Amino acid sequence: MYQYEFSELFERIILPGLLDTITMLLGSFVTCTLVGFTLALVLVTTDTHGLRPNRTVHEIVSTVISMLRSVPFIILAISIIPLTRLVVGTSIGVWAAVFAITFAGSPLIARLLESAFKEVNPSLVEAARSFGASDWQITFRVIVTESVPAIVSQMTLGVISLLGFTAVAGTIGAGGLGAVALTYGYQNFNDQIMYGTVAILVVMVIGIQLGGNALYRRLR
Repeated sequence: MYQYEFSELFERIILPGLLDTITMLLGSFVTCTLVGFTLALVLVTTDTHGLRPNRTVHEIVSTVISMLRSVPFIILAISIIPLTRLVVGTSIGVWAAVFAITFAGSPLIARLLESAFKEVNPSLVEAARSFGASDWQITFRVIVTESVPAIVSQMTLGVISLLGFTAVAGTIGAGGLGAVALTYGYQNFNDQIMYGTVAILVVMVIGIQLGGNALYRRLR
């Protein structure tokens, strides 16, 4: 009876929440990676030892990233509700959450990728420059290519952080496992749903970490 009840709860409540969480995670992964990758390249390129040093641009971008990272996600998500409603058309739901997570996750991804890019041996950059390679070629064929293992390692941490954001977003109307755990589990005193969602999130985190570790070992 217990197994039947849980299977029914899983099918009707937990599974739709899981699908929403996966949608939010994939959507925010794409947007955060695109924005974060761009910001990281700007930071590395305009750094003092970068290909195109520009202290003004570097400080502005770095300051904006630091400011966004300093704000707790739930506060940031609530504060940009008017902007979310303007861009997405609604302040609740999966895609509204993806928009909010992009604001919180992109600065994190930018810092992680910046760290990965800076692990590249400067002598490789100097060697490429001595052979007449352009800044574009050095950036993508040397810096990005040589830092791929580090990128995988850092992005594994980033994806796990984005998963955490999706759970928090559930508390402000995004849906997903966070909403399921809060509404159907905690507020209704339903331990099956509460701990079931926790177990699923734990399994997802472990799966992401193991997958990232395996890919890192293969690329290293």
